[in-house]
Amino acid sequence: MMVGNCVANEKTTIRIGEQAGGTLEWELTALLADSADFQLEIHPVANSEAGKAALQSGEVDMIVSDWIWVSKHRGQGEDFTFYPYSDTAGALVVPENSPIKTIKDLNGKRLGIAGGEMDKNWLLLQALAQKEGVDLNKSVQKTFGAPPLINEQIRENHVDAALTYWHFAARLEASGYRQIIDDKGILKALGIEETVPNLGYVFKQSWGAAHQATLNNFFKAAQQARKQLCTDDNAWQKVIPLTKTNDPATQKLLRQRFCEGNIDTQWGDKEQQAAARIYSLLNTIQPQPNTGNTLQTGTFWSGYLK
Repeated sequence: MMVGNCVANEKTTIRIGEQAGGTLEWELTALLADSADFQLEIHPVANSEAGKAALQSGEVDMIVSDWIWVSKHRGQGEDFTFYPYSDTAGALVVPENSPIKTIKDLNGKRLGIAGGEMDKNWLLLQALAQKEGVDLNKSVQKTFGAPPLINEQIRENHVDAALTYWHFAARLEASGYRQIIDDKGILKALGIEETVPNLGYVFKQSWGAAHQATLNNFFKAAQQARKQLCTDDNAWQKVIPLTKTNDPATQKLLRQRFCEGNIDTQWGDKEQQAAARIYSLLNTIQPQPNTGNTLQTGTFWSGYLK
């Protein structure tokens, strides 16, 4: 799918891998590419792993992913880099009448986890539990799966709690489920006070350097689109069909959580140092072979400054 209506040779094409059911589609729907010097070529990908494979193979120029993956692959010699997109990632949710009130209460319970063993939300939750004297990896019965499956598992009472991505958690909350903690709360409990993005645009540093002006214009337009969705009800109306729900309460909460994830604060040395502390912390839970426990230089793209 193309976004933009100028002659192709007058614009740089940015090929973006867009995950089915992801919220990047919301932002791109609102993005005003017709007044910019780029056009977007949207490549649907089935899931996050398919997006990463498309980026690695050169099928797309950019995806939305996390900086932990970027640092890991930079440590393996690849030149991926990251630009902040959102500081909202996931949440731990339970049924309203659940006896689970704290992370310690997960002991002996069935936990559904969106993603796999290396999912950032799961690693962070383990780190906080470890701080509180609980080894979740040993004390809970784990079920890993795609977010829709995890939502189905908790709705059918096959798991007692769900650790899932924010928009799937919001759908549960809107239907009466209760949030125990989200990723921001976990970071604060771990002593990280700075605003650190969980998700961002990921691309090759060499590609970014070759298209720096275009990329800066894209980021500015994308940021404008996000703000528009949060301040302009007419703009949000175009996104409602993409939420795939007719329930006004769910739509409202999805918009609220989406807007809470906006990166409007300063993104500089202090925040990047906080990210480095998080990376080292996560490596105490799940060490990364051949990459060490240090955030790799260049993980965060420096070609664009606010």
